[in-house]
Amino acid sequence: MINLKQTLRENNFTLGSWINLAHSSIAEIMAQAGFEWLTIDMEHSTITLAEAQNLIQVIGHSGAVPLVRVEENNATFIKRVMDAGAHGVIVPMVNSADDARKAVSAVKYPPEGQRGVGLGRAQGYGFDFERYKNWLSEESIVIVQIEHIRAIEHLEDILTTQGVDGSIIGPYDLSGSLGYPGEFEREEVIAALKRYEEVCKSLKKPMGFHIVQPDSKKLEHYRRKGYTFIAIGVDFLYLGEKCREIVAQAGIDA
Repeated sequence: MINLKQTLRENNFTLGSWINLAHSSIAEIMAQAGFEWLTIDMEHSTITLAEAQNLIQVIGHSGAVPLVRVEENNATFIKRVMDAGAHGVIVPMVNSADDARKAVSAVKYPPEGQRGVGLGRAQGYGFDFERYKNWLSEESIVIVQIEHIRAIEHLEDILTTQGVDGSIIGPYDLSGSLGYPGEFEREEVIAALKRYEEVCKSLKKPMGFHIVQPDSKKLEHYRRKGYTFIAIGVDFLYLGEKCREIVAQAGIDA
């Protein structure tokens, strides 16, 4: 398993993907395929907390870093997925430094944050608390999702918030916040991404992007632009695209 925090700090390339389906075999297959980290999406899926803990276990035991994209910047929910054993969270709609500080505080114990202390899976069910406390301070991951034009406008403050390890563009919501959901070639969307890239590079912060479609050409495109924290694809798109490819090759109309 890679040290994701160090990888982000050193701005080295790392590749992950997205899980929206709750079956543990899917997580295991994707981890064994070589993705270095996998994000369990609890914002846009029906995955429950109990299912998320099962997926976290499978991902971790398979050698990948388990992250959770939480449903909102909510301290109680973040606390619960961290107690379930997530190595970190991706927090949606972080649009200000205050939002970023709130996310960090929800992950970290005092004095770095305000997370309540429980004795769940992450803490070895009460038998490994001291080790976990040190790990949490040194290794836990906070990724802020940049997916609104307001976040672009406050980007320097967000990215320099203590405890923020990285950021990732949510392309659909960012384009939607400009009034053009999914229209990535719009001048306004391109300008917002350019601003993101300029600020990240000036601050020497890793640039992140979720390439929703599993497209290797787009992956190479974003790597050439300097993005180092990249998620590619979603479990259901990998399944659906391969099914459609085979059906089309058989000459059957979908």
